[in-house]
Amino acid sequence: MLTETTLQDQIDAQRDDRVRILIIGAGIAGLTLAALLRKQGLHPVLIERMPRMDHPGYMLALMPTVDPALKDIGVHDAYLKSSTPLARYSFRSHRGKTLRTDDLGALLQVHGDYQGIDRGALIEVLTTNGCPVSFGTTVTRFDDGHVTFSTGAQTSFDLVVAADGIHSRTRDLFDVGDVSTVDTGWAGWVTWSEVLGDDPALGEELWGDGFFLGVYPVKDRLGVFLGGPVGDLDIGPSAFAARVRDAAPGIDARLRAALDAVSAEPDPYLWPLTDVRAERWLTGSDAGYAVLLGDAASGFLPTAGIGAGMAMESAWILGRMLAHADRSNLGALLAEWERVQKPRVESAQSNSRMLAKLMFRRGRIIAWLRETAMRVMTVRSVLGPIIRLVAEQPDPDEVAKRVLSGR
Repeated sequence: MLTETTLQDQIDAQRDDRVRILIIGAGIAGLTLAALLRKQGLHPVLIERMPRMDHPGYMLALMPTVDPALKDIGVHDAYLKSSTPLARYSFRSHRGKTLRTDDLGALLQVHGDYQGIDRGALIEVLTTNGCPVSFGTTVTRFDDGHVTFSTGAQTSFDLVVAADGIHSRTRDLFDVGDVSTVDTGWAGWVTWSEVLGDDPALGEELWGDGFFLGVYPVKDRLGVFLGGPVGDLDIGPSAFAARVRDAAPGIDARLRAALDAVSAEPDPYLWPLTDVRAERWLTGSDAGYAVLLGDAASGFLPTAGIGAGMAMESAWILGRMLAHADRSNLGALLAEWERVQKPRVESAQSNSRMLAKLMFRRGRIIAWLRETAMRVMTVRSVLGPIIRLVAEQPDPDEVAKRVLSGR
């Protein structure tokens, strides 16, 4: 669990650490890295700008890329108990009819677990062993490792990790070059629905003419995403859900219940479908380095269900490489981490962008052409680049050893 701790107490605890590390952001990437470093006996300072952990939450699909991190932290069993398998995926026409169902479990089982979990449950899993955090705290200045906090406190770190999300405020303090974004012009409401039907491990998506409806299993409930062009959402969730019911008469009770859940939620979380990509992840000098991690470095569109998994993988590889770090070799290790991991993440991000171009379109002719293509395309072909990333996950210890040996 997260334990609120004063900033000074955290700074004092790391006084004798071989590398002094600050993590900005108590989200998925930041918590993963903090847990990994604590398993090594380090005491990273963790801060979070929110006054408390009150994120509205949403569903996450986690591919096997996260398994090594969870096993290293020692919480993989807790993760499996708090999540549910994503075993099958169904694609529906714009009128609601099921066009195909694919076996995701068989596709990925050789590599590990493919699970659905809600964000709050994952945070609980990642903090099973305890995690100090200072809430309501940000960084206002970074100068070669010297940090000024919003509280007025100042101190120096060997490494500052910005893991404060897609709208990172810390990113602007670092020299990371251009920061590009893709704005699909769409957004969607997120809420929860009860589990109906005889297939609780089934995820479903309906790519409509000017709307998108997705239902994804997590533990004991279903995550629901209902989206469309931003301007069309001005009518509100209930009216938009009614529009989708009329446009897709072929949906069954499970998807009708999902639409009812959106209508019944008084203030559903609205997720803008944008992403971000920083030109560089690493900045600083021997006096003190800074890196971007997770969504702060490459924030994903949710179209391929891989963003959170890649953030956790990046944190795992960084954490494992930092196990070999001291102040003399830190810069070389960080440079190699960026060289190895950044292309992997951006490849997955590009796949998400490609799917967005296919999914977030409107027009009946486009919908018909899309459905014609999906009848013959397989999930393996659509997610092929992602599956290759899963299969080719690097060994961070080997990467670190290559750096330390000068190869």
